[in-house]
Amino acid sequence: MPSGLVALLDDVAAIARLAAASVDDVTAASLKASSKAVGVVVDDAAVTPKYVSGLTPARELPIIWRIAKGSLRNKLLFLLPAALLFSAFLPWIITPILMLGGLYLAFEGAEKILGAFLGHDAHAEEAAVEGQTAEMVENTKVAGAVRTDLILSAEIMAIALSEVSDQPILTQAAALVAVSLLITAGVYGIVGLIVKMDDIGLHLAQRPGATPRAVGRGLVAAMPVVLGALAKIGTVAMLWVGGGILVHGLEEFHLTSIPHAAEALAALFARLVPFAPGVGHWFGFAFASALVGLVAGGILALIVPRLLALFGRKPVAH
Repeated sequence: MPSGLVALLDDVAAIARLAAASVDDVTAASLKASSKAVGVVVDDAAVTPKYVSGLTPARELPIIWRIAKGSLRNKLLFLLPAALLFSAFLPWIITPILMLGGLYLAFEGAEKILGAFLGHDAHAEEAAVEGQTAEMVENTKVAGAVRTDLILSAEIMAIALSEVSDQPILTQAAALVAVSLLITAGVYGIVGLIVKMDDIGLHLAQRPGATPRAVGRGLVAAMPVVLGALAKIGTVAMLWVGGGILVHGLEEFHLTSIPHAAEALAALFARLVPFAPGVGHWFGFAFASALVGLVAGGILALIVPRLLALFGRKPVAH
């Protein structure tokens, strides 16, 4: 049963199969990935822009570049070797590790939402940056983004690996490298375009001609609202991605009550949107996954600070 993120990553698995076919097919897989990567961008593009919110425009692209490099390190230096080793010697451990990552995403999302409702979220963020230099704030944001990317990248690598697990080890490695490069370039290229859209609008507003100026002014006016909305969507995306990973993991362990309930809700949404049942199904499952993530993450968000206080440690600012 596909979950919100896992369903979108089914296309990544197809990329991995193509890349594993032969050296010549890597080029074909790369071309296909340019269109198929959109599913992954839906989640990453919602999560990542919030890490550059509040920073000067001149630092947006450098920070996205740092996050992209961190994402590539995650995939190539950590996840790829680990995935190959686990696949060869401990294949059963991949799903529990992914579920731990899903819990972490759900915890981060629920913590932000609870903080906003309880009224101390903004104060906590101000306290976290008080006394820090601009460089320290940037480093904190980049570290948080790379940490979140690790879980998303792990899901990508796991799905891709599952489709080439019957291939020789070198072929598996080549397929995962191809997927890593394609997905990272697609995700962070689009994220960079999103956060710089206001600059594009400013350039258009200064060009001759009524139409370019109108479009440019519209982009400049709209982008603060869009970026603010993406920051909020990014928080919710952590819940639906994390919850989706948990739902998929529960099904893998044959604990099907929650997965079946999520699928039933997705089917209901599909019937409510008869002109686009696939879209309705995706939104239904994403909504169900977000609920699972909110419950699981909310429990952790209530417990973790108390455990940290018990051991005399302060929660880490995200």
